[in-house]
Amino acid sequence: MFFYIIHYISREDINIVNEWNSRLNSTAFKIYQPAPEYAPYACLAENSRGRLHSEDETKTRSPFQRDRDRIIHSGAFRRLIHKTQVFIYHEGDYYRTRLTHSIEVAQIARSIAIVLGLNDEVAESLALVHDFGHTPFGHNGEEAMNAAMASYHGFDHNAQSLRLVTKLEQRYAAFDGLNLTWEVLEGLAKHNGPLCKKDQFESLNINLRSYNNQHDLELHSYASAEAQVAAVSDDVAYNNHDIADGFRAGLFTMDQLEELPLLGDIIREVRDAYGALDDGRKINEVVRRLINSMVNDILDESKKRISALQPETVDDIRNASQSVISFSEEMKEFDKRLKSFLMQNMYRHYKVNRMASKAKRVITDLFELFQAEPECLPTEWQKSDVMSDAQTRARHVADFIAGMTDRYAIREHKRLFDTSLFEL
Repeated sequence: MFFYIIHYISREDINIVNEWNSRLNSTAFKIYQPAPEYAPYACLAENSRGRLHSEDETKTRSPFQRDRDRIIHSGAFRRLIHKTQVFIYHEGDYYRTRLTHSIEVAQIARSIAIVLGLNDEVAESLALVHDFGHTPFGHNGEEAMNAAMASYHGFDHNAQSLRLVTKLEQRYAAFDGLNLTWEVLEGLAKHNGPLCKKDQFESLNINLRSYNNQHDLELHSYASAEAQVAAVSDDVAYNNHDIADGFRAGLFTMDQLEELPLLGDIIREVRDAYGALDDGRKINEVVRRLINSMVNDILDESKKRISALQPETVDDIRNASQSVISFSEEMKEFDKRLKSFLMQNMYRHYKVNRMASKAKRVITDLFELFQAEPECLPTEWQKSDVMSDAQTRARHVADFIAGMTDRYAIREHKRLFDTSLFEL
């Protein structure tokens, strides 16, 4: 039986890995060796479909490295540091935020991509950008925003992510947005799979339709294997850090976790190996081992699916009948059980529900006020071309609120609704 170690490795480290593999004679231990070359079905920079707005590429970075750097330098990326994952910022500095979550997803995605011979630059870029469109206060904020926007084509955080990187980020003189490559935009739009059938585009969110009309992202097909890696890495990251954060918050116990399949086995392994550990070390060791188990399962299952499909190009991946990067059926069942456990014991815990209720009221109140009284928007958001039409104004207000951090939304709500305060 081999034990695989997955770590944050660059392609420059490959020679070092190969050297260490040659030194290790034991069949009980092996470093998982990354593929020295990209697979033929990887997203290759030289085959990129380019950008909506033509630009000269640089000599020092690939197009996908440039995408990653633009994502990291964007305002939307910085705001993730004060956006809720599960716990609102004032509940503690140690809990995950959207930013730390995205970095964890990127680390896992990059490691998986390298082992499978995929383009880790694309996978990393998608991991870092995938949560840009989230409102303040996590999924509770999105639910409130979607309800507020029900008469105005609704709100969807995935579509909002695309809107941010193609329109709302205004950093460059020549164009709106970040002007990312087609491959990264495609992966951002449909990393969870095809969005519709080829003749059903009208069923899509208006933000997706609007952009796709000028830059076809082929929303009816699967995304690249790199995008699929980012999507499944998201599952690995948030399941595991929610276990750690929920345990640390006292929402459930180790005994409760031990009742879950796979997780129970890992907890017993840790207890047998180390005896009594303090709670902090124990939960970290359990989560570390669970991440490793899930990553190895993805690698094994994905290799089987790729072997069965025998893809020769990235388009073979896009046109496949199912995703090629996936958990096994056994791990999917565990993932389902774990999500059910977290829903019951964490996401619906009364302490979380109370904060969620407040968060929804903040979003709803802000939307209704700004929609009815747009003159209360900051000066830079008072644009005459969007104020007269209710539909356009609602989308503009949603853009403003969705871009807020948790603490900014709370402060804005206090300024506008606390009548004891008359600060500007």
